[in-house]
Order: sequence, then C-alpha cells, then structure tokens
Amino acid sequence: MPALQAMQYAITLPADYDMQIIRGRVRSKGHLLDDFPGLGLKAYGIRECGVDGSPVNQYAPFYLWAEAEAMNGFLLGDRFRGVIRDFGRPAVQHWQGLFHRPGPATGRAPGAYSRRTEYVPEGADPATVIANAVTRHEELAATDGVHTTSLALDPRRWELVHFTLWADAVPQGAGDRYQVLHLSAPGLGRLGAGRQW
Repeated sequence: MPALQAMQYAITLPADYDMQIIRGRVRSKGHLLDDFPGLGLKAYGIRECGVDGSPVNQYAPFYLWAEAEAMNGFLLGDRFRGVIRDFGRPAVQHWQGLFHRPGPATGRAPGAYSRRTEYVPEGADPATVIANAVTRHEELAATDGVHTTSLALDPRRWELVHFTLWADAVPQGAGDRYQVLHLSAPGLGRLGAGRQW
C-alpha cells in the first residue's frame, strides 16, 4: 500500500492584492501537475479577504501524495523553484496520512475544500483520539457533496489535519474554507481507501 502523505504551503498576500493574478496563474499552470507521477491530488485553493469569513488573501494549495519520493522530487524540482522565484520560499507543512476515502461526489470537479487542525490533548491516548477522528471521517465520506476526505498526523506536534474536498460549498463548522480553482488528481486511485495503519 502506498504511504499517504499530506502537504500544504500557504502564501498570504496583501489585503489589496488582485487575486485575479492567482486565478490566471492557476489557469495557465495548473494542468502541469495533471500527470505528475506519485501525486495523488493537488487542490489549488485560495481564500479571499472578506469572502466566507476569510481574514486574508491567500494562495494555499493542498496535496495528497501517494509516494513520498514524488513529494520530495516536487519540493526539490523545477516546479517548486517557480513558487520560490515568484513568492519566496514558503514554510511547507507535512503530515503522515492516516485515512483517505473517496465520497459520493468523487466524479465531480470540486468547488471547495475545508481544512481544520486539532491537537491531540496532553494526557489523552493518541490511538483513541485518532480512532474517533477516523470514525467521523468514515461518516463524512458517505455525505452527499463530499468528493474525498483525509486525516493526517504530524507526530512531532501531535497535530491532526482534517482535509475534505467538496463538490460545492463547504458546510458551516467544517473548518477554514478554500475555493478550488483546479484539481490535479493523477493518482487519486492510488491513495488507498480507509485507515492506513
């Protein structure tokens, strides 16, 4: 089974930044990862200041990798050099994949994604906390409008990240909301289904 990896970097832009520049960038370059070997999916996400409660303008793509080698190759290759050249080198967050499952809307192009983080409380049994989170994701995966949902862990900080692609709008309470401008999903079928341990 492939080792699921989740990854995200967020580029926060000035409040008066013209987000059409990012939209144009995704229109012209988004397809370049449509066949990237080892990539499960990349959701080209943005938030716009004042829209859906966002306090910032932000370009924040989210990745699910089917192969760690492919993730490493991306970060050290020409495509990521373009991000560094245009925006500076962003901090890249990374989590070990724990769960992934496609939902009923997998066949549709997603319009949004939600992202929420939580910490495993000090003194809590991590296995119990994570098992409960997986149960919630199993239920979420059966929800109308869900394209795919994943759970991942940063064990250094005991931080969980909940990531869900939605066909349309993100429901209230699901987490921070991002509009998806493009989805590259060359290895969606290689991300596995269910818990990954």
